[in-house]
Amino acid sequence: MAEKKLMKGNEAFAVAAIAAGCRYYFGYPITPQNEVPEYMARELRAAGGHFIQAESELASISFIYGAAAAGARCMTSSSSIGIALMQEGIGSCIICELPCVIINVMRGGPGIGSIQPAQADYTMVTKGGMNGDAHNIVYAPSTIQEAVDMIYKAFDVADDYRNPVIICVDGMIGQMMEPVVVPEFKPVLEEKDIEKVKPWALCGHKNKRDRNKINSVWLDHTELEVAINERIWPKYERAMKELPEWESKNLEGAEAVFVAYGSTARIAVEAMELLEEEGIKIGLIRPKTLWPFPDAAFDEIDKETTKVVISVELSMGQMLQDIKLALEGRYPTALINRVGGMLLTPNEIVERTKAVLGGMK
Repeated sequence: MAEKKLMKGNEAFAVAAIAAGCRYYFGYPITPQNEVPEYMARELRAAGGHFIQAESELASISFIYGAAAAGARCMTSSSSIGIALMQEGIGSCIICELPCVIINVMRGGPGIGSIQPAQADYTMVTKGGMNGDAHNIVYAPSTIQEAVDMIYKAFDVADDYRNPVIICVDGMIGQMMEPVVVPEFKPVLEEKDIEKVKPWALCGHKNKRDRNKINSVWLDHTELEVAINERIWPKYERAMKELPEWESKNLEGAEAVFVAYGSTARIAVEAMELLEEEGIKIGLIRPKTLWPFPDAAFDEIDKETTKVVISVELSMGQMLQDIKLALEGRYPTALINRVGGMLLTPNEIVERTKAVLGGMK
């Protein structure tokens, strides 16, 4: 059995990326994810990789654009306002179909805000701050081990879909420590093999093929419609069928169902146990992918007993909008939340849940 190591979340994220074959990291310091670039600066060269501290988040995503275009496995990380600054570059990676992995360790906002944990980047990462018809693929782990596993997988998903993949965690997961098992290190794609595995990459043609070209500007509107939008959209339709992941818990016979992700889901589970002691059964749906959102999870709700679906989140109801779309009016909804870097407590969730259920009688 693989050995478990006690690791801080941010450092475990970096280890997972190196294990997955990432050899190029570009980033800029911002709390609460500073341990990611710190670890990469110390360890990536020893693994045969390259670390560059960029002059800004704008530069970070531009470096990613170049490295991904050359066929490299590359990653950046930041927090909230830093990810907001990257949106144009992320959109450029999408239109050019350049795979990359981006870690967002969320903090309170809007604007510069606080350095405390939050989940108010939900709309930015799932609906996209970039322009045009595009999507990021977004994973939301609730433990450090799950984050490690998702980051490890994210590089393969990014290559498969030729699209940015965002790992969205709140600051609490980045800063806490838990035992984790580091996955087996994958062999790194050698330069001579890039052309075979990624025939689109700008890795030098040596007169063996036509030159590749990566273009993010399409001034002919007909070409932009057909060559880009209509051509790449089917991969998003494929993603919506293949990628949704979720965990369901105690749905049968539940009086209400919580929907929560990340560290908030862990707090919600403790609240469920306290409510169970009072004779109130609560179920849980925990999205592991925020996009594609796991709509099918809501078909598992017990229609005989469930009175309300409650979104438990650290934002002003950003995920609630997707919950309502998934429910298609089948159940009433409610919101239990804190914002600005404030965390919910299990007891607070218990009291607010009882108030929601009491108001329905």
